[in-house]
Amino acid sequence: MADIARLQKLLGYRFGDPKLLKLALTHRSAGSRNNERLEFLGDSIVNHVIAEALYHRFPDAAEGEMSRMRASLVKGETLAEIARELSLGEFLQLGAGERKSGGHRRSSILADALEAVAGAILLDSDTAHCRAAILTWIDSRLQVLSVSSDNKDAKTRLQEYLQGRNYPLPEYDLLDVEGSEHARQFQVACRLSRPRLVARGQGSSRRKAEQDAAASALERLPRHGN
Repeated sequence: MADIARLQKLLGYRFGDPKLLKLALTHRSAGSRNNERLEFLGDSIVNHVIAEALYHRFPDAAEGEMSRMRASLVKGETLAEIARELSLGEFLQLGAGERKSGGHRRSSILADALEAVAGAILLDSDTAHCRAAILTWIDSRLQVLSVSSDNKDAKTRLQEYLQGRNYPLPEYDLLDVEGSEHARQFQVACRLSRPRLVARGQGSSRRKAEQDAAASALERLPRHGN
């Protein structure tokens, strides 16, 4: 398995029992002892933490509005995006067939693994530590949410700019992670092949750094609009 110490730094949590983390990263294709039970537990705590965060962040939002915002954060593709930002795919334990078919990139497997990791953190520590980890993972997404959902973040605007011109989508590369576990700084490069451009960004999470890099790229593109 790849360097677990690096993964724990990305997760923002250090396990007392690393075997729990290993189990959380073990797909059912790798054997009967796998992450499905941890995924079940993690699904519940992720939903709870996000619901609680939305309740406090949007005191005037109606139930339906909070449900819609929660759904946008807990849907499989969002969780898979977070898993990719945390590089979970590098650490997954998969059966030979699943790995050959690209299972470490499959959204459903990544989303399930992220929930399993949340469940593992809960068992390894307590609700408070698990909540802190989950909130760190979703913070940048939570910050750009609004009840009206009219706001578009920099990555979305950059993607729409490129798609509207039939240009290839950008690639985001993690360049470096600096600082202690509770004061990390991520360095990311946003690479465009057309027009050829490399923009850098930084932030306290990989997603924030990617957003910063996308915003920098947008500033250098002509007439990107809103």
